[in-house]
Amino acid sequence: MNELSRAQIRDLMAQVLKNQDKELPAHDAAQLREIGFRSLDFSELALRVEDETGEELNFDAPGLRRIATVGDVLDFLVELQRQ
Repeated sequence: MNELSRAQIRDLMAQVLKNQDKELPAHDAAQLREIGFRSLDFSELALRVEDETGEELNFDAPGLRRIATVGDVLDFLVELQRQ
């Protein structure tokens, strides 16, 4: 499996936001609500990670409820790749 680094996932996240004329803050503590990153954006980001790695990410909705910051998204997707 071709695992993406945290920095590579961050770049993909920036692309998802840029497509909506939004900008990804430099700090991982930024709240998703404040930057306008929605669940649909998370889904698009997850699909991009899957496309890049060639592997399906398996996650459940309850796991997503604890995600509130940019760092949470990055940590979650890095961890999913290791499962």
